[in-house]
Amino acid sequence: MSRSGERGSATLVAVAMMAVLMSITLGGTVVGSAVIARHRAQAAADLAALAAAGRIASGPQSACGFAGSVAAANGAKVSGCTVEELDVVVTVEVAVSLGSLGIAPAGAAARAGPVPSA
Repeated sequence: MSRSGERGSATLVAVAMMAVLMSITLGGTVVGSAVIARHRAQAAADLAALAAAGRIASGPQSACGFAGSVAAANGAKVSGCTVEELDVVVTVEVAVSLGSLGIAPAGAAARAGPVPSA
């Protein structure tokens, strides 16, 4: 029984399996990068909102400016900052490390201000 017709078939199967494994690895890397960026965005938003709330007595411009510098120190960019009475709402964006693949930046928002009394 001749097996000359099956020559090289194991190579094709190995190449296909390597392609599948590389695709799974790339997908996991992309998802992991997006999750990490989301967590970084939330942490930066929380810190920026707290920093702005601490400066609210200086005025909304000063508070939002300080929020921007705190967010930048955490690798984020403030995309929105609003002051509502004594509450500050800060929205930030963080670039995903694999953004060259066309992934949109991760965003997060945080609110900080005094605790309302019951």
